[in-house]
Amino acid sequence: MQGRAALVTGGSSGIGLAIARALGEDGYALTLSARRPEKLEQAAAGLRADGIDVDAVPANMAEEQDVLDLVAAHRDRRGRLDVLVNSAGLGIGGPIAEHETRKLDMQIAVNLRDVYITTRECLALLKEAGAEHRKALIVNVSSISGKYGQSWLAAYSATKAGVVGLTQALHKEHSTDGIQATALCPGWVDTAMTEFIKEAVPAEEMIRPADIAGAVRYLLSTSPNCVVPEIQFIRPGETL
Repeated sequence: MQGRAALVTGGSSGIGLAIARALGEDGYALTLSARRPEKLEQAAAGLRADGIDVDAVPANMAEEQDVLDLVAAHRDRRGRLDVLVNSAGLGIGGPIAEHETRKLDMQIAVNLRDVYITTRECLALLKEAGAEHRKALIVNVSSISGKYGQSWLAAYSATKAGVVGLTQALHKEHSTDGIQATALCPGWVDTAMTEFIKEAVPAEEMIRPADIAGAVRYLLSTSPNCVVPEIQFIRPGETL
């Protein structure tokens, strides 16, 4: 896909980095973003070492101006956008009765509000790509908890359910513009974000970040006539 470009948020590690690597290996020029500049630059340097064209743009996705600056930086540098991956996310566990409002607000800001604003600001570029080849793609990283609410993760579950709803609405508004939108809904994935549960669910039994990246490759391999609204990922024997 030489000449095409992608923007990946939450791209310094885990699922976001795995997707970014897959896109870069397949020829997409990348804009990679995450909150921590040093960690982001380390990830970008690793991709560049493998010959991938990548720009690193730090952004706190809870801050609207950072989102606006990120999209502007991508537009100025790349001039086009064929794939948007909204992977930035935040999970804070705890029972509903004890969950502080600030923790709820943080998760709403990063997990849902950011996805909405980033997508909104990218739509003009995505429409241009869609008009060109009818296969502009928005990938929203949700969670299996966005499909089946989890105790102790009520706020997180609610925001991820919102991501699924937003993805469905995007399809209804923009599929005729050549833009496809898919929500990815994984269970436990072996990343830093799931360290807290690894005594109960060993890392070797978890879904791999590369599994999620492979799903993005699949989405890009289908014809413009095939839309995949969402993909759920669960482990063997796991009940929903």
